[in-house]
Amino acid sequence: MAAAAGGSCPAESLGYCLAQLRGGAEPGLGRALLALRTRHIKQPGGIERFRARGGLGPLLGLLAGALRPRRTLDLALSILGNCCTEAGSRAQVRELGGIPSLVMILKSLGVESIYNRTARALGNLAIDVANLRAIHDAGAVPPLVQVLASSQDSECLQSVIRALRNLGATPAHRLALAQQGAVRAISERLAASPDDPALAAAAARALLELTKGCSRDCAEQLSLGGGVAPLVALAGHGKRAVREAAVAALSNLCLQGMLRPAVGNAGGVAVLVGELQRRHGAGAAGAVLQPLVRALCLLCREAMNRSRVREAGGLPLLLALLQDGRQRGCHARVVVAFLAFFYDQEALELLQAGGLVALLVGRLDKEAEGESEDERDAASFDFPPEGRRESGAPEGESPSFQRLRSWLLSEGYITSPGDLSPQWSPDGSLSPTLDKSRPPPDTAPSTPALFRPPGEALGPQFLLWGGEEELAAPEAPALLLLSRFSQAEDPSRSLVTGPVLRGLLAYVTGAPAPLPRCLRLLHRLTCNPVCLEAFVRCHAPSLLRAWLVLMGSPAPHLRVSLLLPLSGEALLCNLCVQAESAFGAGVLTHMLLSGAEADQVACAMALPLICRKKSLCRKLLLEHSGLRLLLAALTRGADPPFTFYAVDSLSLLLGAAAPLPAPPAPKRCRLAAPPPCPYERLAKAGGADLHFRLDAGAPVPASRQAACAGSDVLRAMLAGGFAEARQALVPIRGVAPAPFLVLTHFLHGCRGEPCPALGGPFPPGEGELAEQTLALAEQFLLPELQELVEAALCRQHLRPGAGPEQLYRLGERLGRGQLLRRCARYVLLGASEEPTSRAAALARILRVTGDPKGLAQELLEVFGIPSL
Repeated sequence: MAAAAGGSCPAESLGYCLAQLRGGAEPGLGRALLALRTRHIKQPGGIERFRARGGLGPLLGLLAGALRPRRTLDLALSILGNCCTEAGSRAQVRELGGIPSLVMILKSLGVESIYNRTARALGNLAIDVANLRAIHDAGAVPPLVQVLASSQDSECLQSVIRALRNLGATPAHRLALAQQGAVRAISERLAASPDDPALAAAAARALLELTKGCSRDCAEQLSLGGGVAPLVALAGHGKRAVREAAVAALSNLCLQGMLRPAVGNAGGVAVLVGELQRRHGAGAAGAVLQPLVRALCLLCREAMNRSRVREAGGLPLLLALLQDGRQRGCHARVVVAFLAFFYDQEALELLQAGGLVALLVGRLDKEAEGESEDERDAASFDFPPEGRRESGAPEGESPSFQRLRSWLLSEGYITSPGDLSPQWSPDGSLSPTLDKSRPPPDTAPSTPALFRPPGEALGPQFLLWGGEEELAAPEAPALLLLSRFSQAEDPSRSLVTGPVLRGLLAYVTGAPAPLPRCLRLLHRLTCNPVCLEAFVRCHAPSLLRAWLVLMGSPAPHLRVSLLLPLSGEALLCNLCVQAESAFGAGVLTHMLLSGAEADQVACAMALPLICRKKSLCRKLLLEHSGLRLLLAALTRGADPPFTFYAVDSLSLLLGAAAPLPAPPAPKRCRLAAPPPCPYERLAKAGGADLHFRLDAGAPVPASRQAACAGSDVLRAMLAGGFAEARQALVPIRGVAPAPFLVLTHFLHGCRGEPCPALGGPFPPGEGELAEQTLALAEQFLLPELQELVEAALCRQHLRPGAGPEQLYRLGERLGRGQLLRRCARYVLLGASEEPTSRAAALARILRVTGDPKGLAQELLEVFGIPSL
C-alpha cells in the first residue's frame, strides 16, 4: 500500500523514505530526501500524507541535528518549504519548535542556496498570523536583513524580500521591521536593481505591504534607502500587478508629510493623478479609488505639490469626484484638499469655473462621513517638524483647529503657533470670548462689519452663536471656501445665483446649529455693489424675505430661529443701501428699461423690498411700467414660488403706500326698515293691490305704489300707458321665482336684516340665485340692489376659508367690474396676514379666469392706475 501510495518502487516508497529520514544515515538519507521532494510531496495530498505519517518531526530533527552536507540541507529545507504551504504543516512546525532551528540555520550558514530555502520556509510559515510572533521572537529579522544587504543572488533576494513582506502582516510587526532596518534594506535593493524585473516586482509588493499605515520610522527608513524614485519609476511598469503595487505603495507614502515632497520631486503627483483618472474613467468603485484619492488630497498640503497637482490636471479630477455620487466616501476629504488652495487665485478661478460653489452648497446639509482623522505626521511638511508643538495640545483645541494652524504656519500666514487662537477664523471674525486686546493676524482678510438693522446697533453676539466650535464642524471647510469665494472682486458669477442662495438659506434655516459664517458670507455679498444686479436677477430679495423674515422654513434651533428675522431684515437693508445709491439706481433703471423681459420682471418684483425712496420706486414702477410688467408676468400662469414672491412684493408695496380707499359700502335706504320685514308685513296685512304672475309658481303680491317708486322700468309699465297699468294681475315672462322674490323684497323697502331674502339670500347650494338676481336687477334698472347683492356675495366669499375664485368667475361672466376689483383688492390686502394664503388665493383665481389680461388690469386698478 505504501508503494502504491508513493507511486514508486518499494525502495523509494513513502514508508522507506520516512524510515531513512528517521535513521538519518547517508547515503540512503539523500536518496530518500530526493524522492520525497520530487515525488511524494508533489503528489495531490502528498503533504498531508507526509505530515500524517509523522514526517515533519524527523525532518526538523535533521535540520536541528549535527552538521549535514550542503546538498542534504538544501533538500531538507526545500521539502520543509513545500510542506509549509499547507496550513496543518505550518501549525505543526510551530508546535514542534521548528522556527528557532530555521533562524539558527539562517544565522550560522553563509551559503546563498541555504539562505534562499530558509527564507522561503520562513516566508511560508509567516502566512499564519500565529507564527508571526514566534518568528520575530526568534530573531529572524536581523539575519534576513543582513542577507538582503550582502547577497547577490536574485532568487535568494526575492525569497528574503517575500519573507520580510509576510512578516509585516500586522501594524506592530510592520513597525518592528521598520525599526530593524528591513524597509531601508528593501528600498536600497530596489534602487540598486533597476534591471532585474523580478526583484523589482518583489520589492514593490513588499513595500506595498510594509508601508500600510506608513509610520514615521517606516518613512525615515524608506527615505534613507532611496525607495521613492524607484517606486515612481515602477508605476509605469509593463506588468499590471507591478504597476498597481507601486502606485499603491506611493499612496501609502503620502500618509507621511515628510515623504510627500520626495514623492512630488520624483514625479509621483503626475503618476497618481494619471492612475486616478484612468480608474475613475473606467468606473471603479469608491473603495478602489479611496487610497488614491486620499493620497492626492494629502499631496495638496504642500505648496510645491499643490502646483504640481494643478499642472497635472488634478483639480478637475477632484471636482469630478466631488460630482460623482458613487464616491461619497471621499467627498469630505476632497473639500478639505480644496481648502489648501485658499490663497491660490489661479486654482480658485479654475475651481469656481468648474462649478465648485454649487457642489459646496449642496454639501452644507450633508452629515459628516465619519472618515477617520489623519495621523499627526500627515500634516503639511512645508513647516519644519521641529517647529511644531510636540507636547499635548492645549485644552479646548480641536484636531481640526490644530490642522488649520499647522497649515497656516506652513503657508506663512502666521509666524508662530501663538499667533492663532481657537476663536480666530480665516475671514477675521471673532467670538465674543476672544480677548480683543490682541488683534487677528495682519495677513487675514479684513473683518466684515456686523449686521445692523435700521435704528439698531447689534453686538458681536448677533451672528456669533457658533463660538469656538465653528472650525470643528463638518461643514466648516465648505463654508471657509465659500467665504473665500465671496471675497473676490466679483463673486456674483457663481455665488449669487438662485440655487446657491436657496442652498445657503436652507442650511441657515434647516440646520440644528448653523455656523454664523454663512450669514456673514451673505452679509458680505449684499454689501458688494457689484452683486446688486445678480441679486435682483435671481429674486434674492424675495428669497431673503421669505426664508428669513417670514420664516417660510423655520429653523429647529430656537436661538437661531429668533435671530433669523433680524438677519433677514439686515440683509435686505444692505441691499436697500446699494439700490438707493446712485450706482444702484442706475443699475435698476438699466435693468428695467433695456434688460431682458425676465430681468425687467425680477427688477419690478424686487423694488418694493429694496427701494424705500418713494420717488425712485414710483418712477421705476409706474413711469417705467415696472408694475405692469410684473402683473402681466404674474397673470400668465407663473409657478407657485413666483406667485408667492410677487403677491408678497405687491402687498408690501400697498402696505407701504398711502392708505387706499376702503371698498364702497352698499347704500342704505333713507328710511330704516322696521322689523318685521316690510314686505312680509304687507303680505300678512293683505295690503297688496297688485300681483305678479310668473311663468312658474304662485302669484307674487305687491304694492303698485312701492313697485313704481322703486323701479323706473316698473313705473313705466304700471303707471304709464301700457295695458299693465290697468291690470291687477301683471304677467312677467322669463323670470324665475327666487330672484324675483328678492327683487320684490327690495322694492318694498327691504335692505338687509331682518329681511330673510336680502339678509342671507345666497346660502350654499344656491349659486345661481346671485347671478339671476344681478341679471334681474340690471333688467329693471336697480343699481342699488346690485350693490346689495355684491356686498352679500363679498361677505360670503371674501373671507378666510372661502374661495374668492368663485366670485371672480361670477364677476367675469356678468361683466361686474366692481366684483372683480373687490376680489383683486382682497387678494392683495385682505385675504390673510400670511403671504402664502394671499398667493394661494390669487393662484386659484388664475386657474379659473378666462381673461388673464383683465385680471392684470384689475390688479393695476387696486394701485389706482386706470385702464389704458
